[in-house]
Amino acid sequence: MPFETILHLAYSALAGLLIGSFLNVCIYRVPRDLSVVSPRSFCPECGKPVAWYDNIPLLSYARLKGRCRHCGKPIGIRYPLVEITTAFFFVGTILHFGWNLNGFKWCLFQAIMIVLFWIDLEERLLPDEFTLGGSALGLLFAFFTKVPGDLGELLLPTVSARGQSLFEALAGAFILTLPLAAIGLIWGKLTKRDVLGLGDVKLLPCMGLFLGVEVGIQTLLLGSLLGVAIGGIYIFIMKKKAREYELPLGSFYCGAAALAPLFMKF
Repeated sequence: MPFETILHLAYSALAGLLIGSFLNVCIYRVPRDLSVVSPRSFCPECGKPVAWYDNIPLLSYARLKGRCRHCGKPIGIRYPLVEITTAFFFVGTILHFGWNLNGFKWCLFQAIMIVLFWIDLEERLLPDEFTLGGSALGLLFAFFTKVPGDLGELLLPTVSARGQSLFEALAGAFILTLPLAAIGLIWGKLTKRDVLGLGDVKLLPCMGLFLGVEVGIQTLLLGSLLGVAIGGIYIFIMKKKAREYELPLGSFYCGAAALAPLFMKF
């Protein structure tokens, strides 16, 4: 492997660790309507500020043995997991797409999916800041980079590449959102439960605008299968009532969506 490529991957890993640390701030603060800018990082248990040397991704967690320096309370395993998975995704994406606008787009998309994955898992919430904000970014990127899929090229052969990309993005948002939202609404009426939350409905266009029709549908199917399989196993092991347990379906969609760029053809 050329030295330049190794250097780019090292930069990607470092960026992933640093951004992962910031994503942890977003995961904790956004659902609580707290600023992600100030105050500086603090212990959720005792409220004491975290010194910079205790806020180094992965290293500080290992050195402190997963506990707050001040109160000794455990620091959640989510913190190093977010940092290392963000680094993993960034390295894989840059290796796949290169150090360019496409690579940047997919790294940003994965960062959004990671935040939404954990917030939905912990709080059963998918904040508008990331679902609607992600949709706006997906539409913006469709102007400058090609959205995966050939639907635009097949249906609009005389339109410019940018127009085909925008069509693919909008078609992805429409096809991923409306049918599933309709099914969720109808099934919810029949079973008298919230099968698909409003946050999930807002998540789907974000995925569609980035992933397009073909990759978006594949991602949705994978996320649904993972949700049924893993959720079913969890419900069985923990002896929960399936009709009453609120499955974080958005987390499974986000997990599948974050993986999608690593296997994408381009």
